[in-house]
Amino acid sequence: MKKPIKKFLCSFFVILFFLTQFSFVNNNSTKTPSASSFNNIMSKNLSIYSVLHLNNLGLSKEAFINAMKGYNYLLSSGKIKNDETLSIIDFTLPSTQKRLFVIDIKKGLLLFNTYVSHGRNSGTNVATQFSNDQNSLKSSLGFYITSGTYNGKHGYSLRLNGVESNINDNALSRGIVMHSAPYVNEETIEKLGFLGRSEGCPAVPENLYKKIIAKIKDGSCLFMYSPDKNYLAHSQILNSASA
Repeated sequence: MKKPIKKFLCSFFVILFFLTQFSFVNNNSTKTPSASSFNNIMSKNLSIYSVLHLNNLGLSKEAFINAMKGYNYLLSSGKIKNDETLSIIDFTLPSTQKRLFVIDIKKGLLLFNTYVSHGRNSGTNVATQFSNDQNSLKSSLGFYITSGTYNGKHGYSLRLNGVESNINDNALSRGIVMHSAPYVNEETIEKLGFLGRSEGCPAVPENLYKKIIAKIKDGSCLFMYSPDKNYLAHSQILNSASA
C-alpha cells in the first residue's frame, strides 16, 4: 500500500473513532434528566397534588411524591403502556377512609377516590404488615403494572403485575388482583368499625369496580404505599428513580 493512501486511511479511522465516541456520549446524556428537568417535573407533579387538594382528601405528600417518582421511572423504562392514569393506595390511612386515588395525570383530574381493602393479616383497620409470600394473606407494597381482565371466583377482575423484585413480584402467582367485594362499603364500616379484609387483594366497592378497572387496565401504574422502613430501603425503583 502506498504511504499517502495508508496515511489517509489511518486519519480517516481516527476521525471516525472520535465521532462515534462523541455520538455515544450525546445519546447517553439525553437519557439522564438534568437537574433543571428534574425540578420542572417535580414542580408539575406537586402542582397536581395542590390543585386537586389531595392533602385535604388524606393522601400524604410522601405517598404522592414517591408514586410520581416511580411512575416517571417506569414510564421512561417503557413499562407503562396506559400512561394517562396513576393509581395510588395510601396505606398510611385506615380502611375507614377513602384511600384509593385514581388520577388522570394528563388532564390533572381525580377520577376516583374510594375505599379499598387490605389483606386480613396486614392489620385490622390500619395495614402495618406486608409480605410477598404465598399464603401470607398480606398486602404487598410497591409498584404494579395493570394487565388484562378475566372472570374468576370474584367475578370480573384485573390482574396486577408486581414489578418490584422480592417485594411484590409474586403477585400473579399469589392471585393478587383487583376485584369487587361486598365487604368494601360504609355499611361494613358501621357494623365492624373497619372495612372488610381480603386475602391480599386490593378489593374495591361493588358499585365502582367496573368503572375503575375499565380506566386503569392494560398497562397503567398502580402504587401501594406505606412508610415501611424495609420497603423504602429495598425498593430499587424508588432508590433508582431520579424523577
